[in-house]
Amino acid sequence: MIPETRERRLKTRLLLASMAAMATAAVLAGPVHAQNYPTHAVKIIVPFPAGGSADGMPRLIGDWLSRKWKQPVVIENRPGAAGNIGTNEVFKAKPDGYTLLSAPPPPLVINQNLYAKLSFDPAKFEPIILISRIPNSLMVNPKNVPVKTLPEFIARAKAEPGKITSAIQGNGTTSDLTSKMFEMMAGVKFTYIPYTGTAPALNDLVGGTTDAMFDNLGVSLPQAKAGRLRLIAVASPKRIAALPDVPTIAETLPGFDSSAWYAVVAPPGTPKAIVDKINADINEALKDPAILAKLANYTAEPIGGTPEETAKTMKEDVARWKDVMEKAHVPKIK
Repeated sequence: MIPETRERRLKTRLLLASMAAMATAAVLAGPVHAQNYPTHAVKIIVPFPAGGSADGMPRLIGDWLSRKWKQPVVIENRPGAAGNIGTNEVFKAKPDGYTLLSAPPPPLVINQNLYAKLSFDPAKFEPIILISRIPNSLMVNPKNVPVKTLPEFIARAKAEPGKITSAIQGNGTTSDLTSKMFEMMAGVKFTYIPYTGTAPALNDLVGGTTDAMFDNLGVSLPQAKAGRLRLIAVASPKRIAALPDVPTIAETLPGFDSSAWYAVVAPPGTPKAIVDKINADINEALKDPAILAKLANYTAEPIGGTPEETAKTMKEDVARWKDVMEKAHVPKIK
């Protein structure tokens, strides 16, 4: 055995000291980084076209954050493949808090059971927060489908199976699965017309190209108030305060419940300190009376909460929509 020399002991001590310093730096790096975050523009990718609630929610919050952070918060739309294209871009982004994803359920809790293969793993995103929730609703073009109540709509659909066209924001979107859930529970059949997002689907519904749509109230309600569409019923478990005279679908089909939430998540591996900072700041935004007033214009309910609560809601919705897809025999997209 080679005797330990003084030089070797000194090198060992220096190595141990260096390792301790590196460990301490690693522990402190997250909080220090988060304290300074952000130092430049933050990009929020929305994997759906501009014009819908999926686009409106992050723009509303992003504008508030840009004022608080004194840094630009840029919203970029990357639509395609039911949200998969933009979501994949964020999944592969550098996990430093400067590229985030804001999305409704499809790419985060639905597509993993809809597509045979994804280029990203939704479960590996870092959940930050749910901004808001908007109940879905049944809207019809009153010229194409001249009914005023849900029982009348169901009776017409049963009398003419497949004749009523249902506009959807794409296969596997909440509008699609809500429509399929309605088919199963009401015993009716629609013909589906897919679109790349809410705005083009709504435009064609207003124009009379399609007959009906299960859409969140955020964008479609103004069309109903203007008389261009007719709001038949909302898909929340109870009537909403803003529309007390509008019945719920559950009043006719007990147990029917469908809402769209809007989440903010970060790439896998984003430091917890940064996730917590973004979460805290968005929670603060959701207490601002000006933000609450704007959410009310979308008939949106603020959610907020912790990253852990966000993860729990997402996990529950994975199971819920998987059950709908299995019962409706929705084929996998290859």
